[in-house]
Amino acid sequence: MAYQVITNCPVCSEVLKITKLQCTHCHTTIENEFELSKFATLGQEQLFFIEIFLKSRGNIKEVEKELGVSYPTVRGKLNEIVSALGFAEKKSDVDDKKVIDMLEKGEISPDEALKIIKRN
Repeated sequence: MAYQVITNCPVCSEVLKITKLQCTHCHTTIENEFELSKFATLGQEQLFFIEIFLKSRGNIKEVEKELGVSYPTVRGKLNEIVSALGFAEKKSDVDDKKVIDMLEKGEISPDEALKIIKRN
C-alpha cells in the first residue's frame, strides 16, 4: 500500500527533501536530493479542485456546476490555490465592469456581485 508523500517534518515542521527513489520492479535505488513539485504541498481538496478546473478547461461556469458552488466560491478556492503555490495574487483581475456585465447577463446574483466587488 502506498502512502501520500508528506512534505513537512512531523517533529519540527520544516520542509522535507526526498533523498531516495526505488523501483518497485527491479529494486534499483537512486539516492540524491530531489525537490517536490509545488503541487505536492497542496491538500486533497485543493488537488481535487484543480482536477475539476482542468477537466472543465478553466471554464468557471462548468466548475460551478460540477461542484455545486457559486462563482465567488470558485474564485475564492482558485485564489487560495494560487496563493498556496506561492504566486503573488493580483490586486484585481476582475474589474467592476466585468462584474456588472456578468450581473446583467444573469451569470451571477446581485449578492455575488457585491461580494466580488468588495473583495477586489
